[in-house]
Amino acid sequence: MTIPAGPPPTGGGDGEQQRLRLLAVTACPTGIAHTYMAAEKLAQAAESRGIDMKVETQGSIGAENVLDDNDVKHADGVIVAADKDVDLSRFAGKRVLTVGVAEGIRHPEELIERVKSAPVHRPGGAPTAPASGGKERSVGYKALMNGVSYMIPFVVVGGLLIAISLSLGGHTDPSGGLVIPKDSFWMDINNIGVIGFTLMVPILSGYIAYAIGDRPALVPGMVGGWIANTGELYDSKAGAGFIGAIVTGFLAGYLVLWIKKVPVPKFARPIMPIIVIPIVATTALGMFFIYVIGKPISWVFENLTDWLGGMTGTSAILLGAILGLMIAFDMGGPVNKTAFLFGAGLIATGNQTVMGMCAAAIPVMPLGQGLATLIRKRLYTEQERETGLASLFMGCFGISEGAIPFAAARPAQVIPANMLGGAVAGAIAGVAGVEDAVPHGGPIVAVLGAVSGVPMFFVAVVIGSAATALTTVALVDLAERRRRGEAGLALGVGAREAVLVGAGARGGGAGAGTGASGGAGAGLGDVPKQAGPAESADAAVPGDRADGAGTAEAADPADGAEGGDDPSDVLSGYLTEQTVKVRLGAADKEAAIREMAELLGRTGKVVDPEELVARALRREAQGTTGLGEEIAIPHAKTDAVSAPVVGFARSAEGVEWDSPDGTKARLVFMIAVPEAAAGDEHLRILALLSRKLMNAEFRDRLLAAPDESAVLGVLREVG
Repeated sequence: MTIPAGPPPTGGGDGEQQRLRLLAVTACPTGIAHTYMAAEKLAQAAESRGIDMKVETQGSIGAENVLDDNDVKHADGVIVAADKDVDLSRFAGKRVLTVGVAEGIRHPEELIERVKSAPVHRPGGAPTAPASGGKERSVGYKALMNGVSYMIPFVVVGGLLIAISLSLGGHTDPSGGLVIPKDSFWMDINNIGVIGFTLMVPILSGYIAYAIGDRPALVPGMVGGWIANTGELYDSKAGAGFIGAIVTGFLAGYLVLWIKKVPVPKFARPIMPIIVIPIVATTALGMFFIYVIGKPISWVFENLTDWLGGMTGTSAILLGAILGLMIAFDMGGPVNKTAFLFGAGLIATGNQTVMGMCAAAIPVMPLGQGLATLIRKRLYTEQERETGLASLFMGCFGISEGAIPFAAARPAQVIPANMLGGAVAGAIAGVAGVEDAVPHGGPIVAVLGAVSGVPMFFVAVVIGSAATALTTVALVDLAERRRRGEAGLALGVGAREAVLVGAGARGGGAGAGTGASGGAGAGLGDVPKQAGPAESADAAVPGDRADGAGTAEAADPADGAEGGDDPSDVLSGYLTEQTVKVRLGAADKEAAIREMAELLGRTGKVVDPEELVARALRREAQGTTGLGEEIAIPHAKTDAVSAPVVGFARSAEGVEWDSPDGTKARLVFMIAVPEAAAGDEHLRILALLSRKLMNAEFRDRLLAAPDESAVLGVLREVG
């Protein structure tokens, strides 16, 4: 695979032609089909031209075939076909061509020609989004999700350590407050947790900046985040919190990008990314925040306090709702602290009802967001669901910051939902006359005896949390449906992968969420991991008590295994001779999906055929699953099936599937998995299948296979 391409120069005295060596990286937001389809297409194009090429895939199962330093050293160029940010720093000094992942599938030969004249990547260059084609998310969204994914561990670790120290070492103090003895072991645990929480905000800011401006932006981003969270630097009793960190992260990132464009003498270029840019950007951003942004924040804080002071005689319902709104707005930020300090200050005057309103609202955000991840799991990545469990725990101990990762990732949906729940909880506590004798909130204060009117306190917390959870689910679901619909119209092939495997990705998930991203779980990202290819799909699903037919079926020689091969070797047993049809009778897409659903129903794993068809058609409405090359992969993630199942059918005339290349679908795979499925083995199978289907000779053999047994024999090559 080392024949020269084009008219390369000759090298060596014997006239041997110089061989071209190329590298490639393929990646997409969901990290399944198109990541591997692009890799396979590029590899095929290189092989046909006799070019040495190594392709790194950055899929949902991690980076594979990773490019090492030796690969980069000897490379003549690098093709990055990606719909998400890829760190290009390792390719400094090499010609780098960046495009969307769809371009790697559609025009691999053209990319190989273009990379020969691509610009040389300079040291300190930023991670890059695709130059063209298939861009699914904006740079700003990706940067935000990058910051959230790095912040989540600090929120979880810090919050849980604080909660543990409060639950095991804390008690109410007669002088007021929930306290931990200063010289105790639990105070040390608490201090460690506080450090984690303190670092949370600058980490968020720093990695937002890093995603935009690369390493030179990391220091100004983190320092800016620290300044935003330290109100004393600009005469504020409360810092700007995570909202301030988002602002400083974007400011730092784009400031660094602007400074990079300033022409400097050649001798100064090596020190720009490590000395000049960080110093200039950090100083400028810090001064800007302290003297320009910080003053308005301090002014707002003071005026909010005065405004609240004039409301103590108003309706308890109205005051409770307003305090709840403020508590929930920024979860530890200046607005939250204004309401909290107002309530805490009135405790000393004997008025404990205002703090009671605040105490009921404080846990609503983390409890509500954690509950949302349980109500509609498919809307969240695995990382987000894990964060949701931690958020529930933190909510029980009155740590409202547990909801910050969700609010940072989806502010337009989560913050309004939080505020609604907080207002409901505060109003109920106000009308019920709940009192709190300590400046803290959450169920922990009721357990420790600091709250009067405990039953109504818990009613307020439960109703408020439920309101937040249900509103969040509704808004996130609506936003994801709208985004997927827009992506299907704007992105063509890129959106078809999101339909095929789900937006998610659920990142990152916090990545996340990254999700991180974080997508709506529209696809097949969560499927039971199989222990080995010989195991049946039934055995992999807890609670799916097969009556033995599955095992007998896998061992039945009539299933077409040749030479004693076990048919369960085909796609880990998800596809058997029962779910193969050599002639699809349907003439249109809807009829084809119905016929495929009937095919899957032969296994006994389809408990509601109509729901399966309806779910698959809804996915088609969001964007076609026709991938081109005469391939379609309709799918559904639904409890209409009790276990993962895959079917394959072949159409002689082809079915119109709105494929991007205009071809009719002759090779149709239908995939169905339960909502609660989890694991990554099925993702690996989909990746292998996607790559294999890019091989024209493989497709030809699938089309030519005379019967079901022969089809299984061909598909067994996938794994």
